[in-house]
Amino acid sequence: MPVKNRFAELHDEITAWRRDLHQHPELLFDTHRTASVVEQKLREFGCDEVVTGLGRTGVVGVIKGRATGSGKVVGLRADMDALPIHETTGVDYASKTPGKMHACGHDGHTAMLLGAAQYLAETRNFDGTCVVIFQPAEEGGGGGREMCADGLMERFGIQEVYGMHNWPGVPEGTFAIRPGPFFAATDKFEIVIEGQGGHAAKPQDTIDPSVVASHLILAFQSIVSRNVDPTQQAVVSVTSVQTSSDAFNVIPGSVRMMGTVRTLDEGVQDLVETRMAQLCDSLPAGFGATARLEYERNYPVMVNHDEQTDFAAQVARSVTGQCDEAPLVMGGEDFAFMLEERPGAYILVGNGDTAMVHNPDYNFNDDVIPAGCSWWAGIVEQRMPAG
Repeated sequence: MPVKNRFAELHDEITAWRRDLHQHPELLFDTHRTASVVEQKLREFGCDEVVTGLGRTGVVGVIKGRATGSGKVVGLRADMDALPIHETTGVDYASKTPGKMHACGHDGHTAMLLGAAQYLAETRNFDGTCVVIFQPAEEGGGGGREMCADGLMERFGIQEVYGMHNWPGVPEGTFAIRPGPFFAATDKFEIVIEGQGGHAAKPQDTIDPSVVASHLILAFQSIVSRNVDPTQQAVVSVTSVQTSSDAFNVIPGSVRMMGTVRTLDEGVQDLVETRMAQLCDSLPAGFGATARLEYERNYPVMVNHDEQTDFAAQVARSVTGQCDEAPLVMGGEDFAFMLEERPGAYILVGNGDTAMVHNPDYNFNDDVIPAGCSWWAGIVEQRMPAG
């Protein structure tokens, strides 16, 4: 099953959908226009059921095959939300909303799954039920968790679930996947250091929280280099440091730090959190300061299931003849919540030589659309073959 001719025919139409979504980016759960577009198209396609409001603004479409005797139900998921980034691509369909853009390609994911849904509703060449899932708030809001909490899997009887993400730097339209841990757990932390402010010319009369913050930042890196097994993976990044003063001649009384921890193993995750807490207790005390750590476990590790990964790779090879082993990714992906609920797999499709995701110059490659649509259609037709 190479790239399907039907998607070549639909290519211009799907591209137009994608570019319309690109011009109207929406953040987190505020995907009302996007969800409305998705709902309208699913109804136009003739889906057997269209449900809105799961996970606040998620949309689900149900497509039954010519037969349903197999009893199989397969879910396909795409994300809909954009990022708070000002677009600099200069394309004629660039974002019309300053400070917001589809810098991760979710517009492409949504358009490709809509294309697959149209094809599957037209042909219904499978024995079972396909559930297409359009999820809000992947970019930090946990929309996948919210949809699962609203009973997504149970309500529609989903037995397996599959997802896809475009990936710059991978040849256009080719695929890559790996079994087991794939995308990292994404924890968040906030630290408030309390010292004693004063005149910058009289540091002896102060307890400088900026010095404490500097030592903490360096000490956190020793967790990765000296506490974590070198054969394991961990990232500790302090991404924001804000003092309580912005004057050049004032030592601030407090400093607020924020950042993220990325791990691929729960034991490593426990170790990093424990060591950060110990350092926040002991290191500031040596300077006469205090530090309060708030540590939040956000997205879990996204783990591909072995059997479904092998199957997803087989479908990818049937589309383009190639499916490589993907590298470990220290970025997060809230499809992890769906893979905790049901077996399934997540695959990367090459976006070609483009800017990386989360970059203001990034743009989804529309030439990828036929391959992506064909993979999703292939998941359904090959997992639930007619006859």
